[in-house]
Amino acid sequence: MTETLILAAILIPCLIVAIVFHEVAHGWTALALGDPTARDQNRLSLNPVRHVDPVGTLLVPGLLAIVGGPIFGWAKPVPVRQERLDNPRYGMMAVAAAGPATNIILGLIGAVVLGLLAIGLTEPPTGALGWAITALNYFITINIFLALFNLLPIPPFDGSHIVQGLLPRSLAVHYAKLQRAGMLLLVGLIAITWIFPDSGIIENVVLPPVDWMREKFMAIAIWIAAG
Repeated sequence: MTETLILAAILIPCLIVAIVFHEVAHGWTALALGDPTARDQNRLSLNPVRHVDPVGTLLVPGLLAIVGGPIFGWAKPVPVRQERLDNPRYGMMAVAAAGPATNIILGLIGAVVLGLLAIGLTEPPTGALGWAITALNYFITINIFLALFNLLPIPPFDGSHIVQGLLPRSLAVHYAKLQRAGMLLLVGLIAITWIFPDSGIIENVVLPPVDWMREKFMAIAIWIAAG
């Protein structure tokens, strides 16, 4: 029971940092590119409370945990008005990419810190150092997963905005209409992975690149530790 509580105390802050920085990155990028909406609504804060979505952050993950389904959730999206960006089409692509890019940077920072903590270790760490290394491992994995999962080209994920910007304008108009059904598509994805747990949708699509990137970050940590 004690280890479970410690694990929860590790995972929750890791998730909060990953999600909050992801959302704030969208807002700061939008501000830099001409849209002050997030700033005007006081959403550039690192205060997690400002980014909590009662349904996506609390209700949905809680219910899924109770019924034993896959844990999904989301924060309150940072408001961005595409038409206020200096270059609406490519600016929106940059705003969308900022969140996943920030998570990759956070994961890289976690790998560097992990390597520094592991310098001189000759056996598995215990005590506070052991938990710190465990926390960094989770932090790295959570940020990589959040980055790559959000890059899926499914509305309302960040990847859909990037794809929309890359498409010819004639196709982008039709693709943009999928944004209206974004939440239905997301709920459908959750339902499929829950009803058909052996379908392997998430495992086959997201986990291979997550594992690949995690190996690269671990290689950086090992290189630093051996230095």
